[in-house]
Amino acid sequence: MTLTQPSSRTAQKTARTVGRGYQSVAIMLGISIVMLGGICTRLGYLQLLEGDRNRQLADNNRIRLIPKQPERGTIRDRKGKVLAVSRLSHSVYLWPLAQKKAEWNQTFKRLAQLLNIPESYLQKRIEQAGYNSPYLIRVMRSISPAQVTVLSEYASELEGVQVEPEAVRYYPNGDLAAHVLGYTGEMSDQDLERRQKKGYRLGDVIGQMGIESAYEDLLRGEWGGQQVEVDGLGQVVRILGRKETQSGKNVNLTLDVDLQKAAEVALGDRKGAIVAMDPNNGAVLAMVSRPAFDPNLFSARISDEQWKRLQSEDHPFVNRALQGFPPASTFKIVTTAAAIETGKFSPDTVLQTYPSLTIGGIEFGDWNRAGFGPLNFVGAMAWSSDTFFYQIAMGVGDRDLIQWTRRFGFGRKTGIELSSEEAAGLVPDENWKQKEIGEGWFLGDTVNMSIGQGYLQTSPLQVAVMFAAVANGGYLVKPHLLKDNEAAKNWREPLNLKPETIRILQEGLRAVVVSGTGTALNVPNLPPIAGKSGTAEDFGRKSHTWFGGYAPANKPEILVVAFGENSGGGGGSLTGPMVRQVIESYFNPSKKLVKQAEIEQVLTD
Repeated sequence: MTLTQPSSRTAQKTARTVGRGYQSVAIMLGISIVMLGGICTRLGYLQLLEGDRNRQLADNNRIRLIPKQPERGTIRDRKGKVLAVSRLSHSVYLWPLAQKKAEWNQTFKRLAQLLNIPESYLQKRIEQAGYNSPYLIRVMRSISPAQVTVLSEYASELEGVQVEPEAVRYYPNGDLAAHVLGYTGEMSDQDLERRQKKGYRLGDVIGQMGIESAYEDLLRGEWGGQQVEVDGLGQVVRILGRKETQSGKNVNLTLDVDLQKAAEVALGDRKGAIVAMDPNNGAVLAMVSRPAFDPNLFSARISDEQWKRLQSEDHPFVNRALQGFPPASTFKIVTTAAAIETGKFSPDTVLQTYPSLTIGGIEFGDWNRAGFGPLNFVGAMAWSSDTFFYQIAMGVGDRDLIQWTRRFGFGRKTGIELSSEEAAGLVPDENWKQKEIGEGWFLGDTVNMSIGQGYLQTSPLQVAVMFAAVANGGYLVKPHLLKDNEAAKNWREPLNLKPETIRILQEGLRAVVVSGTGTALNVPNLPPIAGKSGTAEDFGRKSHTWFGGYAPANKPEILVVAFGENSGGGGGSLTGPMVRQVIESYFNPSKKLVKQAEIEQVLTD
């Protein structure tokens, strides 16, 4: 065999080719190392720095939180009768993770058609929680059985929509005591912002007014639920954990359902309020305000039309028992107390009364336009003589009269649990008048105030507290709705009235019923009643009417104040019979309730 030596050209070519091959390998190896390093760095970043976040995102895709709302505590009256309870219903929820964001639009459209609600509402709800939220989002409460059936039939078109059983609030007596009980409803965005730190979340139902709001922390309970693992179709694979719900605590009120019904029948459809309480400790037995509303409306999604009706000019949400109005002649209790307590008038004072008195160039008339001749305090109270109390006010002076007005609890909230809905009222003085009206205090202002007119504003509940101070012998009570077994002394404080002042007031209020403006309450089938009427002018509109009374007069068990807003007429003839009917129901509970309209018809006949 002959060996052939390669040429130099061939040798050179081979050498260059071999060198280039090593170089290419080195380059590829370098690139691979860089890429591998980048991958490792990224993996390290994802594992070490972003590990918790990514695990959470993965869990959100496979772990589902199914919250369970606690059953709200039951509200009962003083005898254990149910006023508010929870009942089983069904609600509609959305689960954001069930679909991609772009896929939800078709679901929104279909669900809106089936439930007759705006698509924008559904979209807003899910956007508030976020499309990656693992929580179920409630979009409709208390749906009907027919709606449950429809949603079941169209389930294939409603990916991410779920119907779940849920407890909703139920008020078995409809609008009975609506202003006391209040209602429940979903939180607003502002509510959520304030309550998030307490564990509330989007869609939570809370008490919106009344006892439901005042005792929210007691009634609410604690959420529970399940943490479950789901597959790609959203089906539950296994339960990872469970937390039992804790029902809210029950609340027992001082209200008496039967007496509440009697008070509501007595007031009828008139605009106004009635308050009944135990004058010895301030326990509220009944509280009525008209017009009212049915709190059951808020257990489902309320329509725009229903909401407009509830926002009418009659203001059905306003608890008139807690709002300020001129107290009229009921206030003569305070004027009498101020006169005797300051020592500026003796208990035996007798004054001549007149058809009118001219004070500061203005004529102030007596209500009968004739006067009543000479009267003492008891007689002046019985006949409600205005000119008698004008003279008393001028002798007492504005400072002492205002001071005693405040001592009786006027001008500040009573302390009842519904404080967020209660008005403090108004006790005017020179500083207030100068600031608000731009003029000083005149003698005529003092005269007007002495008979519960002018700028003075008091609520029916405050007027009830005033009457209670006479009935119980001189103690200012704190009205309350929560029943307990505390002694009466813990709910009241002494006014330190002189025995003579208390005697004069009690005799005067009894004389009102026996021979004065309140004889409509002087009936043989009831214990002796003491009380006082009042009729307040409301310029340009019909007058307001008042009557406050308690029984038995010598050892009171019940006190009732009735108020008619722009009712016209007189307190003794219009609101007096309302008070009588409530007292009659208290002492004769088996007697059939008669509507106020029927009483007025009898009086007319």
